[in-house]
Amino acid sequence: MSATDPALTALSQSWCALSLLHGKIEAHIERALQSRHGLSVREYSLLDVLSRQHDGAGGHLQMKAVADAVVLSQSATTRLVTRLEDRGLLARYLCPTDRRGIYTNVSEAGLKLLDEARPTNDIALREALDEAARNPELAPLVRVVESVNLPA
Repeated sequence: MSATDPALTALSQSWCALSLLHGKIEAHIERALQSRHGLSVREYSLLDVLSRQHDGAGGHLQMKAVADAVVLSQSATTRLVTRLEDRGLLARYLCPTDRRGIYTNVSEAGLKLLDEARPTNDIALREALDEAARNPELAPLVRVVESVNLPA
């Protein structure tokens, strides 16, 4: 394949469309979460991921797994955890069976804010997808997003 190969050009255009869709969705959700709840998309995502943890084997996520889930580096995730902890939305404590491990749990205040913000996130996502569906370049990607059924 050469750099001017039509298949590579089409692939590049598809990637650009996917990136555009992601950017539009994230920006729309960011504005809604910030204006109504004082949360960024990353903060909301982190609270959501951590709220799904449970006690017992494999119930608490290691920082690498959390970082992967919120699509940030481990150091950026640690800074984000610290900011949310400073706001009283998260709490860290030592693992009871391995003193080297540190767990992070969503506080009651964090769970309350997450519950309040979840409908805002969902409505903003729906609005962003509906808007993108009106763009002929993005409409096929919106259909793919809407058709994916992932486990909760």
